[in-house]
Amino acid sequence: MATPTLSRTVIASAAGPARLRPLTIRELPVTERPRERLLALGARSLSTTELLALLLGTGGSAGSALDCARRVLDSADGSLGRLASGSVGSLTRLPGVGLARSVALHAALELGRRLALEAREVGAPVRSPSDVAALYAPQLQDLPVEEFHVAVLDAQHRLERDILITRGLLDSSLVHPREVFREAIAERAAAVILVHNHPSGDPSPSTQDKLVTEQLVAAGRLLDIPVHDHIIIGRGRYVSFAEAGML
Repeated sequence: MATPTLSRTVIASAAGPARLRPLTIRELPVTERPRERLLALGARSLSTTELLALLLGTGGSAGSALDCARRVLDSADGSLGRLASGSVGSLTRLPGVGLARSVALHAALELGRRLALEAREVGAPVRSPSDVAALYAPQLQDLPVEEFHVAVLDAQHRLERDILITRGLLDSSLVHPREVFREAIAERAAAVILVHNHPSGDPSPSTQDKLVTEQLVAAGRLLDIPVHDHIIIGRGRYVSFAEAGML
């Protein structure tokens, strides 16, 4: 009979030759169990699969928590961004991942996104379009639908607040100046920056993008709340109306 390894154990059957099955987490040596490794070495020492396994909790008939975690990651081609942009329901179709576990995974991914937004220096001013893109790309570049946001800036050009205006196709009838500037007025904004994404990954401005920008820039002048820029987030790149001379 073959000698068991750390990750496999042998199952003998009278009906056929011995076959290998993955070890459950409890069968792993203590030093290889995700929870114990996190306690001893910290979360950064764990692989993405191990971190997902801890969120999933326990395995079941579909395999161990590590097996389920591998299926979850494989379903998104190994991309946490793609996993976060998927629906809760899509994960429930995977063996061993029910509604509660899918919800927990999405909640954890959203916490990670918010942590990334907080990672910038507290109180640091927004100095360039690249600063804005760095703030918004993690949450927007992998979304399957368009989101239109307004970044509210204070007098020192610090990000005061992020406001989600619409989700779905960008349309001038939906992105109304009233909705865009209502919160900016309430926050006594010194200026705003418009931000939205293109799910296609190509950030090139469309005719509709240009029309919306013209309307909002004109409204900002009337309200004395200047629109400093409109930034379109693509996959791994962005377009700034200000840098392109389109404002």
